[in-house]
This record gives sequence, C-alpha cells and structure tokens, in this order.
Amino acid sequence: MLFFVSTIHVMDKKKLRQYYKDKRRSIEDDLNASYSLAIANQVLALPLWEYSYFHLFLSSRLLGEVDTEYILTILQGKDKQVIVPRMQTEHELKHIVLTDSTLIKPNRWGIPEPQDGIELLPEQLDVVFVPLLAFDESGNRIGYGKGYYDRFLAACKPSCIKIGLSFFSPEKSIPKEVTDVSLDYCVTPDRVYTFR
Repeated sequence: MLFFVSTIHVMDKKKLRQYYKDKRRSIEDDLNASYSLAIANQVLALPLWEYSYFHLFLSSRLLGEVDTEYILTILQGKDKQVIVPRMQTEHELKHIVLTDSTLIKPNRWGIPEPQDGIELLPEQLDVVFVPLLAFDESGNRIGYGKGYYDRFLAACKPSCIKIGLSFFSPEKSIPKEVTDVSLDYCVTPDRVYTFR
C-alpha cells in the first residue's frame, strides 16, 4: 500500500497542496485503481448503512483523485440515494440526485458533473464523501483552496457523517482556519481513521 508522509514538519496550506498534488500525480493509473478499490472495501466497514442519502463527488482523472466509481457501485448495490455535486458561481455547490438518466459531463477543470436534475439541500444529506489533498490526525483537511466543501459542510445537519478519502497517511497537524469543517472519518487503502 501507499504510505507517503511528508518530510516537512511545518508547512503552510499552499505548500501542502502542491506537495500532495505532486505525490498524487506520481501514482500510475493501475495503482490508483488498486488503491481506490482498497478504499472502497474499507468504506464497507463503516457504520453507515442504515442511512439513505449519500453525497459522493465524481472523481477527476486529471487531478488523480481517488476513483469513487467503486464506492458508487457499492451505494447503488445497497439501493442508496446518491447525490452528486455541481459547481456553481461564487464557490457554491448544487446537489443533484443521480439517476439512470442523469447527463454527466466534465467541467472546465475536468471534474465530471451532472448537467441537471432534482436538487437536494445540504441539510437533507446523511453522509458526505469529501475530496481532499491532505488530512491530519485530528480530522482537519486541506482541499483545493476554493472553499466549496467548507461552505457546503457547514450547511449540513450536525449529524451528517463527513468522510474523507485519501491515498496517504495523515500529517501530524495541518493549519486550520475558523471556516474549516473537520472530518468524522478518513479512509485510506490500509485503514480507517476515526475522529468522531
């Protein structure tokens, strides 16, 4: 499995983003698939399956993200309602119910998005899978820096379960801002980190 830990102990968010973007780009496609499948298998062990509404980001190959197709297959196999994000202006997300007829197209960043559909509000969601670049031992995360997910997660109900997905082990500590929303879990290929 993949166990990258940064060698730089104190790093600002900008440097951490670049560090992990580079690390992720170094993962070849077949390894990405193998690690993504291992992450999906770890997700199966989480205490989630009594819930109904699951928000799942659709992965960008260009960004080398964890491939969420495996998790999507699990959710659909368990007859869960899957909601996928669409980026809006002013750093907001729209949350669209995924159906067989949902048209998905990549946006200008290469991120697959629904073109239209039934919209749900953040407070209706039970579980959110969160994209990230890095996380730490306390459940803090670093995303892409635009604040889409922090604004979205802040609007979710307090009981909503927030799950990060990462190829890498946690940092000891990363910088946290007042607007940052922490994770409840982070899933890596070899284990689940719990912060609840």
